[in-house]
Amino acid sequence: METPLYQRLIAPAQTKIVMIIMDGLGGLPREAGGQTELESATKPNLDALAFQSSLGLTIPVAPGITPGSGPGHLALFGYDPIHYEIGRGALEALGVDFEMSPYDVAARGNFCTVDTAGLITDRRAGRISTAESSRLVELLQTIKVEGVEYFVRLVKEHRFAFIMRGSGLGEDLTDTDPQATGVPALPIKSRDSSSRKAAQFTNRFVSEAGKLLADKTPANSILLRGFAKLPTLPSFAEIYGLHAAAIAVNGMYRGVAKMAGMEILDVGGDTIADELSTLEKHWQEFDFFYLHIKKTDTAGESGNFDGKVKAIEEVDSYIPRVMKLNPEVVIIGGDHSSPAVMKFHSWHPVPTLLYSKNVRPDGIREFGERACLHGGLGIFPAVNLMPLVLANAGRISKYGA
Repeated sequence: METPLYQRLIAPAQTKIVMIIMDGLGGLPREAGGQTELESATKPNLDALAFQSSLGLTIPVAPGITPGSGPGHLALFGYDPIHYEIGRGALEALGVDFEMSPYDVAARGNFCTVDTAGLITDRRAGRISTAESSRLVELLQTIKVEGVEYFVRLVKEHRFAFIMRGSGLGEDLTDTDPQATGVPALPIKSRDSSSRKAAQFTNRFVSEAGKLLADKTPANSILLRGFAKLPTLPSFAEIYGLHAAAIAVNGMYRGVAKMAGMEILDVGGDTIADELSTLEKHWQEFDFFYLHIKKTDTAGESGNFDGKVKAIEEVDSYIPRVMKLNPEVVIIGGDHSSPAVMKFHSWHPVPTLLYSKNVRPDGIREFGERACLHGGLGIFPAVNLMPLVLANAGRISKYGA
């Protein structure tokens, strides 16, 4: 989206835009000929909104590519995720309001469970409570190694952000997380000569962490992935002329929004209801709101088909509150698909709904994968969504005489 043509045509307007992202929204049927999670959900409000909207399916990165949440969100925000390749670590660090310096390399951390042979039995340590994780984070912060400074910051439940600071630290490092159970964690390796020093310091930290956590249950080890330094992106204000705000509970999503120049709003809780209350509270202060829902992805990755259905139904119950605010444009979609039957992200295009007072409605009475396949938006790159949003919000002027 961030091309000279679009930037040249951006026009000011007094219009409000709401982008609701149900993480991992896309799904698959759990039996042949069945319905996906979205299609199975009882969602009268989303279906009614679909009837007034244009529908389609977005491709987050490229056909056949399974995206992480970072690239998926960058595309939704109009940034080419291939050009702006951002490691998850930087997003996690920014998401917990850690001020990264040019000397920092960050990674996403998980507390995990290993058996007596050092094999991973649970990559998330049973999703331990945030309170329990907080005590373990304090323990990890005691690790000291000469020549480098370590920072560990709590995210939520089993997740934490790991940052190391020092001179000459490269970011091109492999992960310790093998993304599987029944195998040991992997040693950190550098992919280039400039990252060797960082690999040595990270392996030292992992070793010391293992000693400190050895007698803890169930979180007796750690996994690190997504090493990254701090990148720079042109902001929403620069590209779109939008005063944008982010409403998200989880750190990584706050991080990617912050990187895009959005103001991160304090939710004051961790429920969808809390997020909606935040939207209502700040409605007059911004013209673009990004609202992130994590529950759908959590259920999908856990293989909980019914849980994902319930999460979608919960979102549906709040749609009248969103529409009562009278936004000019509403986008409802996802950053990627997370089918419960796969228990992971997938490459499948993501259902997307675009409502505005200027939209050409498809007249389709359902919001679902197969319904969106017949929508007027078609199957299109997610990076092309923001131009359509801006046009429907009256924020792109005419091109040419």
